[in-house]
Amino acid sequence: RLVEARYSGMTHGVGRSGDLTAEQPKAAGSSILSKLTHLMAAQALKLAGLSNVTSVVVLPVATGMSITLCLMGLSLSRPGRRKVVWPRVDQKTCLKAMLALGLEPIIIKNHTEGDEVVADHDQIEAAIAEHGAENILAVVITTSCFAPRAPDDVVLVAEMCKRTAVPLLVNNAYGCQSDVVMKALTRAATRGRVDGIVQSTDKNFMVPVGGAILATCTNFDDLSAKVASLYPGRASSSAMQDLFITLLSMGEDGYLRLLSERSEVMEYLTDKVGAVAVKHGERLLVTPRNRISMGLTLGSFERKEASTAWDAGGVAAARAELSALGAMLFARSVSGTRVVTCVKEETLGGIKFAGYGAHMDDYPTTYLSFACAVGITRQEVDTFASRLDKTLKELRSKLEKSTRSNASSTLDASSTAGSVGSPRGRGTQGSADAGSVTSL
Repeated sequence: RLVEARYSGMTHGVGRSGDLTAEQPKAAGSSILSKLTHLMAAQALKLAGLSNVTSVVVLPVATGMSITLCLMGLSLSRPGRRKVVWPRVDQKTCLKAMLALGLEPIIIKNHTEGDEVVADHDQIEAAIAEHGAENILAVVITTSCFAPRAPDDVVLVAEMCKRTAVPLLVNNAYGCQSDVVMKALTRAATRGRVDGIVQSTDKNFMVPVGGAILATCTNFDDLSAKVASLYPGRASSSAMQDLFITLLSMGEDGYLRLLSERSEVMEYLTDKVGAVAVKHGERLLVTPRNRISMGLTLGSFERKEASTAWDAGGVAAARAELSALGAMLFARSVSGTRVVTCVKEETLGGIKFAGYGAHMDDYPTTYLSFACAVGITRQEVDTFASRLDKTLKELRSKLEKSTRSNASSTLDASSTAGSVGSPRGRGTQGSADAGSVTSL
């Protein structure tokens, strides 16, 4: 009975074995719900700023698997192509979406412009020329990511893909929250080539995890039909129902109000957490192109005493211990933050990444990243800033205590060595041996 009530009696799912969006005569209710949800999703994207969207498919899987389905759809018109050009973003989902199909990612390295980590867009075109446009399945770029990574320049890359006749797939996981991102996507689809845009339902519309929206726009709008037609079998209606109920409850005015409030709270969050940063001798990273996520430096918390030598190994040790901040925040019911030490190594599908989490090999400082998500309130910002302040103070205290403890242990060890090493004991006059040094 609980399950029946949860799905409002619509237990048949959506779609038919040949098409995810096809009507199912045996399930009129689910079919109507599917049609309405697709219309509402398209309208929501238009309200968010993607004014030239022409078709959407609400997929019953989260962002990663949706990207995999899109790549499968693109392969229908480009059979045999196995290479994907991808500017590095240190979120595993998109890369694993490629690896799941056995594709070969051509990874474009990033560089810094001020504090921001930015893709080298010239290298995208160079990679297309080097490997041959006829051998490339798609370029996959990212418009929403953890700071200090800046969104890829979707207009520039879309124009590039139009010139080279290479499909462009956009990972817009939580970009619907930023009108700047959505309007850039509109310009890109008008001026260049954009084959598909994938956005998460949970990140953008506050529903449970498990759904995504594939949108196509003017000029290149056939990917949604391809993905719908290749989906194997029927699908659960859970993601569809969640989105339908949420959008219907919000209404246009409610959704627009949430977007406006998030933008306002972003400024408030910047001020409140910026003050906490200054209080602890840190600062917010300057990342003007990232309108959703931000970062707070942790450089003053790095202990040179974490290693006997302040060399590359010492830096790594000092930074690695700061990862404890994430657990300390979580213990205070603060979730969603990431401590990026810039020294972590990660291997995915046989591909090795240095400095994983920072989107490049050698970002210069440890930092804490966090986001201003849709639905956040000023009260929640106040709570976060207060708990962050207390946790940073506690972290500083623990590190200082550890430093004093290590210094005391080192002194005790040296004294013991001096007593053993000098035949006349501590404080005796004689040669400048270990005993005479420790007697000081």
